Amino acid sequence: MKLKILFALLSCCFFNQAKAQDPIFTQYFLIPETLNPGFSGFLETTYAGIIHRSQWPDLDLKIDTDYAFINTWSENSNSGIGFSILNHRENKTQYRFTQFNVNYAYRVRLNDNWYFRPAIEIGFGTKSFGFGNLVLEDQINIGSGTINPTSGDPLVLNDRFKFFDFTAGMVFNNENAWFGLSLKHINKPNISFVADKNIPLNMFFSASGGYEFLVVDYIDVALFPYETKFLLTANYMNQGEYNRLDLGSSVMFKTVFFGLSAATNPGTKADNSHLVTSLNVFGGLQYEHLKFGLSHDFSTSKLGKTGGIYELSLTYQFDLDVKCFGCPNYAKNY
Repeated sequence: MKLKILFALLSCCFFNQAKAQDPIFTQYFLIPETLNPGFSGFLETTYAGIIHRSQWPDLDLKIDTDYAFINTWSENSNSGIGFSILNHRENKTQYRFTQFNVNYAYRVRLNDNWYFRPAIEIGFGTKSFGFGNLVLEDQINIGSGTINPTSGDPLVLNDRFKFFDFTAGMVFNNENAWFGLSLKHINKPNISFVADKNIPLNMFFSASGGYEFLVVDYIDVALFPYETKFLLTANYMNQGEYNRLDLGSSVMFKTVFFGLSAATNPGTKADNSHLVTSLNVFGGLQYEHLKFGLSHDFSTSKLGKTGGIYELSLTYQFDLDVKCFGCPNYAKNY
């Protein structure tokens, strides 16, 4: 009984003060649209993809996230247009978040090698929560020591709400490198389930970059095929009091690639915080129009047996013969 009362009190505090965090994908470099609308139409052809993320499957708090997109390119307007959907689910609390997005990016040629792609994203999102699983204040009968099975609390009636979301981004790129900046939730939409409360969603800032090169251009390795490539990536993210820096590298042997990345917490807030929060391995296959990716995150924190994080991604490029002199080689299928 005391535990139920305590849980009810903690739940009320949580829903009035919690600040939501955006889902982050380990394979952001394979589907950079999850971070920045500036990557819309990046390949200057039509392509689509989907990525599934399953977090902590061995815990009661399992979190699943799916992201699907399709991008296309208009040569006449020198623009990329994209559509995407993000779906986020937590099995313990029955929290659901779904957002539909429309992206627009414009290409500006800076010189013979570099391009600038400013972009905007407009989203429409819905959030819901399983308040039926909680013990609310009016259900507690302290005098009799019983719990009412139903609640008349208005919070139960406000278990779903809708909002608009705005994002701006930009990407600088040439055939071998990119650098991008994005800022999500510029309008700070209200994410409170309580009608008379205003809990603005914190803006999400991201700065990402990558560089790919032929291994033989720097190292004389006879064992590797000539077309073997090496990719270095970095992605810094900040949302409210939380920050994260991902550093990674991968090698690609024409149709097979694999690599390693680390998720770090550069701005630790507590003495027992970990600088490196997870080590992530990934690999995949690329064949003609299709690219398949698989990754697993190994937690270095003291959360216990969580089962880590799994991700599966699949992208499809419709036209392999597109004539694109500014497209990034590291993103194209061959």
